[in-house]
Amino acid sequence: MLNKTFKLSNKIIWLSSLFLGILSSVPKIAEHHFNPYEALINSLITVLFSLFIWYYNIYTLPKYTSRSVAGDFPFTQLLKSLLVGLCVMFLLACLQQYLLTHLSFGPVMLMIEVRGILINLTFYMFLHLLYQSYHNQQVAIELERTKSDNLSAQYELIKQQVNPHFLFNSLNTLKYMVESGDAGSVNFILKLSDFYRFTLESRKLDLIRLSQELEILNSYLFLLKARFEDGIVLSVRIDDAHKDSFIPPFTLQLLVENCIKHNVVSLNRPLEVRIYSDQQYIVIENNLQPKKTPEASTGLGLANINQRYQHLEEKGIEISVNENLFIVKLPIIHEDHHH
Repeated sequence: MLNKTFKLSNKIIWLSSLFLGILSSVPKIAEHHFNPYEALINSLITVLFSLFIWYYNIYTLPKYTSRSVAGDFPFTQLLKSLLVGLCVMFLLACLQQYLLTHLSFGPVMLMIEVRGILINLTFYMFLHLLYQSYHNQQVAIELERTKSDNLSAQYELIKQQVNPHFLFNSLNTLKYMVESGDAGSVNFILKLSDFYRFTLESRKLDLIRLSQELEILNSYLFLLKARFEDGIVLSVRIDDAHKDSFIPPFTLQLLVENCIKHNVVSLNRPLEVRIYSDQQYIVIENNLQPKKTPEASTGLGLANINQRYQHLEEKGIEISVNENLFIVKLPIIHEDHHH
C-alpha cells in the first residue's frame, strides 16, 4: 500500500491476516467436538479485522517531514487506533453471534475484544517500526542531497565571487585612475582589497549577518561607482530590526551584479537598484532597461541563490517581473530559527 510515499506490500498484509485467521482456528480444531463451520467463522472474523487494522493504520500514518523523526511516539494515535479497533471488533462479534447463535455472547465478545487489542498492538508497533526505518532512510538520503547541493552552491558562489570580468574591469578602472592622477585611486585600491578580503573570509560560511553583507555591498558599490559614476544609483532602506538577521554571503552583491549584466548602465539612462525590507523579506528591485544585445544568461546566479535558501531555510526566493521592474524577494533568516 502507498501512504505519502511510504509503501507496504499487499502480500505482507494479506498473508499475515490469513495466517492469523488460521492461527485463531487452531484451538477450535483441537477440540474433541470439532465444528468446521464455527472454526471457519472464527477465522473469517480474525482475517477481516486484521485487514481492517492494517489498512486503517497505514492510511492514518502522519505525513513525513524532515523534522518528524525526532518527534515523540504517537500515543494519541495509538489510543485512537485501539478505540476504533474495539468498535469494529464489537461489530464483528455481533456478526459472529448472529451466525453462531448457540455461543454465549458475553465470554465470546470478551475473547474477541482481547484478540483484537493484541492484533492491533502488534500490527501498530510493527508498522511504526517500519515507518521509522523509512524515515531514517529518508533523512540519510536528504542529508546526502543537501551536502551535494551545498557543495555545488558553494562552488558556483566562489566562481561568481572571483568573476574574472569584474576583476579585469576593476583593474582597468584602477589603471585609468592612476594614469589620470585621480585622487580616489588609493580609496579604490583599499575598497578592492576589502572586497576580496571579505570574499576569502566568508567563502566557507553558510550565513553572515545582514549588517556584514551590507558592508560587502558598500565596498562593491564603491568599485562600481568608480567605473559607472552616476550611471548606477543604489538605495538601501533596511529596518534596524532586520540588520541582525542572517543572509548567505555575497547574495546582495550577486543580485546587483545580475542587474548590471542584463541592463543598460549609462549616465543618460541610470540603472536604479533599490534594496529594502518588507515584512519578512529583503526586496531587491531594479528598473528594466534591457541591453540591445543581451549577454548570454546561464541562470546560475539566481539558481545558486535559490539553491542556498532552499538548503538553509527550506524556502526559495520569490522572483517577479512586470513592465517596469525586476523584483527578487529573499526570505529573512532569523537567528532563533537556526540557533
